[in-house]
Amino acid sequence: MNRPASQGQDCIIEDGAKFGDGVHLGHRVVVHRLTVIEDDVRVADGAILGKEPSRSKTSTLKTGALEPLVIGRGTQVGTYAILYAGTRLGEDCFVADSAQVRERCLIGKNVVIGHNSTVENDTIIGDYTKLQTAVYLTAKSTVEDHVFLAPMVTTTNDPYIARTDARHAATRGPHIHRGARIAGAAVLLPGVDIGQEAVVAAGAVVTKDVPPYQLVMGIPAKVVRETPSEQLLFLPETTHQEDK
Repeated sequence: MNRPASQGQDCIIEDGAKFGDGVHLGHRVVVHRLTVIEDDVRVADGAILGKEPSRSKTSTLKTGALEPLVIGRGTQVGTYAILYAGTRLGEDCFVADSAQVRERCLIGKNVVIGHNSTVENDTIIGDYTKLQTAVYLTAKSTVEDHVFLAPMVTTTNDPYIARTDARHAATRGPHIHRGARIAGAAVLLPGVDIGQEAVVAAGAVVTKDVPPYQLVMGIPAKVVRETPSEQLLFLPETTHQEDK
Protein backbone atom coordinates (compact mmCIF):
# COMPACT_ATOMS: atom_id res chain seq x y z
CA MET A 1 0.00 0.00 0.00
CA ASN A 2 1.11 3.56 -0.79
CA ARG A 3 1.05 7.03 0.65
CA PRO A 4 -2.13 9.06 0.05
CA ALA A 5 -2.69 10.21 -3.52
CA SER A 6 -3.23 13.69 -2.08
CA GLN A 7 -3.42 15.31 1.32
CA GLY A 8 -4.22 18.78 2.60
CA GLN A 9 -2.28 20.96 4.97
CA ASP A 10 -1.20 19.91 8.47
CA CYS A 11 -2.12 16.22 8.25
CA ILE A 12 -0.60 13.88 10.82
CA ILE A 13 0.17 10.33 9.67
CA GLU A 14 1.64 8.01 12.29
CA ASP A 15 4.01 5.11 11.69
CA GLY A 16 2.61 1.99 10.09
CA ALA A 17 -0.49 3.55 8.55
CA LYS A 18 -1.28 1.92 5.20
CA PHE A 19 -2.99 3.47 2.20
CA GLY A 20 -4.47 1.96 -0.94
CA ASP A 21 -4.52 3.64 -4.33
CA GLY A 22 -6.47 6.84 -4.83
CA VAL A 23 -6.83 7.86 -1.17
CA HIS A 24 -7.45 11.59 -0.64
CA LEU A 25 -7.11 13.33 2.72
CA GLY A 26 -8.41 16.81 3.50
CA HIS A 27 -6.73 19.36 5.77
CA ARG A 28 -5.70 18.46 9.34
CA VAL A 29 -6.62 14.78 9.10
CA VAL A 30 -5.08 12.58 11.81
CA VAL A 31 -4.29 8.96 10.87
CA HIS A 32 -3.16 6.94 13.88
CA ARG A 33 -0.64 4.12 13.78
CA LEU A 34 -1.36 0.95 11.79
CA THR A 35 -4.66 2.25 10.39
CA VAL A 36 -5.53 0.64 7.04
CA ILE A 37 -7.27 2.78 4.42
CA GLU A 38 -8.19 0.89 1.27
CA ASP A 39 -8.48 2.13 -2.32
CA ASP A 40 -10.44 5.25 -3.32
CA VAL A 41 -11.31 6.40 0.20
CA ARG A 42 -11.92 10.14 0.66
CA VAL A 43 -11.47 11.73 4.08
CA ALA A 44 -12.66 15.28 4.74
CA ASP A 45 -11.04 17.98 6.87
CA GLY A 46 -10.28 17.33 10.52
CA ALA A 47 -11.27 13.65 10.65
CA ILE A 48 -9.52 11.42 13.20
CA LEU A 49 -8.88 7.82 12.15
CA GLY A 50 -7.76 4.97 14.38
CA LYS A 51 -8.21 6.78 17.69
CA GLU A 52 -7.59 4.76 20.85
CA PRO A 53 -10.45 4.96 23.40
CA SER A 54 -9.93 6.93 26.59
CA ARG A 55 -11.67 6.48 29.95
CA SER A 56 -12.79 8.55 32.88
CA LYS A 57 -11.47 7.53 36.30
CA THR A 58 -14.84 6.03 37.21
CA SER A 59 -15.43 4.24 33.90
CA THR A 60 -16.07 0.49 33.82
CA LEU A 61 -15.16 0.29 30.12
CA LYS A 62 -12.64 -2.45 29.31
CA THR A 63 -10.71 -1.84 26.13
CA GLY A 64 -7.69 -4.15 25.95
CA ALA A 65 -5.51 -4.43 22.87
CA LEU A 66 -7.28 -3.35 19.70
CA GLU A 67 -6.75 -4.33 16.09
CA PRO A 68 -6.08 -1.51 13.61
CA LEU A 69 -8.96 0.46 12.13
CA VAL A 70 -9.77 -0.73 8.59
CA ILE A 71 -11.71 1.53 6.19
CA GLY A 72 -13.11 -0.28 3.17
CA ARG A 73 -12.67 0.68 -0.47
CA GLY A 74 -14.66 3.65 -1.74
CA THR A 75 -15.78 4.86 1.68
CA GLN A 76 -16.26 8.57 2.38
CA VAL A 77 -15.48 10.01 5.82
CA GLY A 78 -16.87 13.43 6.70
CA THR A 79 -15.45 16.51 8.38
CA TYR A 80 -14.53 15.97 12.06
CA ALA A 81 -15.70 12.36 12.00
CA ILE A 82 -13.94 10.07 14.50
CA LEU A 83 -13.34 6.39 13.78
CA TYR A 84 -11.77 4.31 16.56
CA ALA A 85 -9.20 1.55 16.46
CA GLY A 86 -10.51 -2.00 16.44
CA THR A 87 -13.33 -1.21 14.02
CA ARG A 88 -13.79 -2.36 10.43
CA LEU A 89 -15.89 -0.55 7.81
CA GLY A 90 -16.95 -2.27 4.60
CA GLU A 91 -16.86 -0.94 1.08
CA ASP A 92 -18.63 2.24 -0.04
CA CYS A 93 -19.77 3.42 3.37
CA PHE A 94 -20.63 7.04 4.07
CA VAL A 95 -19.72 8.48 7.48
CA ALA A 96 -21.10 12.02 7.70
CA ASP A 97 -19.68 15.11 9.38
CA SER A 98 -19.13 14.86 13.14
CA ALA A 99 -20.23 11.22 13.33
CA GLN A 100 -18.26 8.78 15.48
CA VAL A 101 -17.85 5.02 15.46
CA ARG A 102 -16.31 3.49 18.56
CA GLU A 103 -14.01 0.50 19.00
CA ARG A 104 -14.63 -3.13 17.97
CA CYS A 105 -17.51 -2.33 15.63
CA LEU A 106 -18.14 -4.27 12.43
CA ILE A 107 -19.82 -2.16 9.75
CA GLY A 108 -21.05 -3.74 6.52
CA LYS A 109 -20.92 -2.33 3.00
CA ASN A 110 -22.90 0.68 1.74
CA VAL A 111 -23.77 1.76 5.28
CA VAL A 112 -24.69 5.40 5.96
CA ILE A 113 -23.91 6.90 9.38
CA GLY A 114 -25.49 10.34 9.53
CA HIS A 115 -24.36 13.71 10.83
CA ASN A 116 -23.74 13.74 14.60
CA SER A 117 -24.64 10.06 14.94
CA THR A 118 -22.80 7.81 17.38
CA VAL A 119 -22.19 4.09 17.08
CA GLU A 120 -20.93 2.79 20.40
CA ASN A 121 -18.45 -0.05 20.97
CA ASP A 122 -18.98 -3.73 20.10
CA THR A 123 -21.80 -3.06 17.66
CA ILE A 124 -22.57 -4.84 14.38
CA ILE A 125 -24.27 -3.09 11.45
CA GLY A 126 -25.28 -4.99 8.32
CA ASP A 127 -25.11 -4.03 4.66
CA TYR A 128 -27.17 -1.15 3.20
CA THR A 129 -28.33 0.06 6.60
CA LYS A 130 -28.89 3.81 7.12
CA LEU A 131 -28.56 5.85 10.30
CA GLN A 132 -29.92 9.35 9.78
CA THR A 133 -28.92 12.50 11.70
CA ALA A 134 -28.22 12.24 15.45
CA VAL A 135 -28.94 8.54 15.88
CA TYR A 136 -27.55 7.04 19.09
CA LEU A 137 -26.75 3.35 18.68
CA THR A 138 -25.72 1.97 22.06
CA ALA A 139 -22.93 -0.48 22.77
CA LYS A 140 -23.48 -4.17 22.07
CA SER A 141 -26.22 -3.62 19.50
CA THR A 142 -26.90 -5.75 16.44
CA VAL A 143 -28.46 -4.14 13.37
CA GLU A 144 -28.95 -6.34 10.32
CA ASP A 145 -29.11 -5.51 6.59
CA HIS A 146 -31.37 -2.83 5.05
CA VAL A 147 -32.43 -1.32 8.38
CA PHE A 148 -33.49 2.34 8.48
CA LEU A 149 -33.04 4.44 11.62
CA ALA A 150 -34.61 7.90 11.33
CA PRO A 151 -33.25 11.06 12.96
CA MET A 152 -32.76 11.04 16.73
CA VAL A 153 -33.57 7.38 17.30
CA THR A 154 -32.18 6.41 20.72
CA THR A 155 -31.23 2.92 21.85
CA THR A 156 -30.30 1.78 25.38
CA ASN A 157 -28.51 -1.22 26.86
CA ASP A 158 -28.54 -0.97 30.67
CA PRO A 159 -31.74 -2.19 32.41
CA TYR A 160 -30.36 -1.06 35.79
CA ILE A 161 -29.58 2.51 34.63
CA ALA A 162 -26.05 2.47 36.07
CA ARG A 163 -26.98 1.05 39.50
CA THR A 164 -25.81 -2.28 41.01
CA ASP A 165 -23.13 -4.59 39.67
CA ALA A 166 -25.79 -6.80 38.07
CA ARG A 167 -25.88 -4.39 35.16
CA HIS A 168 -22.55 -5.63 33.79
CA ALA A 169 -23.90 -9.09 32.97
CA ALA A 170 -27.23 -7.70 31.75
CA THR A 171 -25.90 -5.03 29.37
CA ARG A 172 -27.28 -5.66 25.89
CA GLY A 173 -28.41 -3.37 23.11
CA PRO A 174 -31.30 -4.07 20.75
CA HIS A 175 -31.27 -6.62 17.94
CA ILE A 176 -32.88 -5.01 14.90
CA HIS A 177 -33.58 -7.54 12.15
CA ARG A 178 -33.26 -6.96 8.42
CA GLY A 179 -35.63 -4.58 6.72
CA ALA A 180 -36.91 -3.06 9.97
CA ARG A 181 -37.54 0.69 10.15
CA ILE A 182 -37.48 2.90 13.21
CA ALA A 183 -39.06 6.35 12.84
CA GLY A 184 -37.87 9.64 14.30
CA ALA A 185 -37.17 10.03 18.02
CA ALA A 186 -38.27 6.50 18.91
CA VAL A 187 -36.62 4.95 21.98
CA LEU A 188 -35.66 1.27 22.22
CA LEU A 189 -35.17 -0.17 25.71
CA PRO A 190 -32.33 -2.59 26.51
CA GLY A 191 -32.26 -5.93 24.72
CA VAL A 192 -35.47 -5.57 22.72
CA ASP A 193 -35.80 -7.59 19.52
CA ILE A 194 -37.24 -5.75 16.51
CA GLY A 195 -38.47 -8.33 14.03
CA GLN A 196 -37.83 -8.53 10.32
CA GLU A 197 -39.63 -5.75 8.37
CA ALA A 198 -41.20 -4.40 11.56
CA VAL A 199 -41.93 -0.66 11.80
CA VAL A 200 -41.67 1.47 14.94
CA ALA A 201 -43.63 4.73 14.71
CA ALA A 202 -42.20 8.15 15.52
CA GLY A 203 -41.85 8.90 19.21
CA ALA A 204 -42.68 5.36 20.31
CA VAL A 205 -41.05 3.81 23.37
CA VAL A 206 -40.38 0.11 22.75
CA THR A 207 -40.36 -1.83 26.03
CA LYS A 208 -40.71 -5.37 24.66
CA ASP A 209 -40.01 -7.37 21.51
CA VAL A 210 -41.73 -6.33 18.28
CA PRO A 211 -42.97 -9.21 16.09
CA PRO A 212 -41.86 -9.41 12.46
CA TYR A 213 -44.00 -7.58 9.87
CA GLN A 214 -45.86 -5.55 12.48
CA LEU A 215 -46.18 -1.80 13.00
CA VAL A 216 -46.07 -0.56 16.58
CA MET A 217 -46.73 2.88 18.03
CA GLY A 218 -47.30 4.63 21.33
CA ILE A 219 -45.88 4.68 24.86
CA PRO A 220 -45.39 1.86 25.54
CA ALA A 221 -45.39 0.70 21.91
CA LYS A 222 -48.16 -1.69 20.91
CA VAL A 223 -49.00 -3.48 17.66
CA VAL A 224 -51.57 -1.57 15.61
CA ARG A 225 -51.40 -3.30 12.20
CA GLU A 226 -49.20 -5.20 9.77
CA THR A 227 -46.44 -3.60 7.73
CA PRO A 228 -47.93 -2.77 4.30
CA SER A 229 -47.03 -5.56 1.90
CA GLU A 230 -46.05 -3.17 -0.91
CA GLN A 231 -43.26 -1.77 1.31
CA LEU A 232 -41.53 -5.08 1.99
CA LEU A 233 -38.02 -5.90 0.85
CA PHE A 234 -38.14 -9.38 2.40
CA LEU A 235 -41.27 -11.47 2.12
CA PRO A 236 -42.35 -13.76 4.99
CA GLU A 237 -40.86 -17.26 5.04
CA THR A 238 -38.13 -16.40 2.55
CA THR A 239 -34.45 -16.30 3.28
CA HIS A 240 -33.33 -14.34 0.25
CA GLN A 241 -34.92 -11.80 -2.03
CA GLU A 242 -33.29 -9.63 -4.64
CA ASP A 243 -32.52 -6.15 -3.29
CA LYS A 244 -34.80 -3.42 -4.51
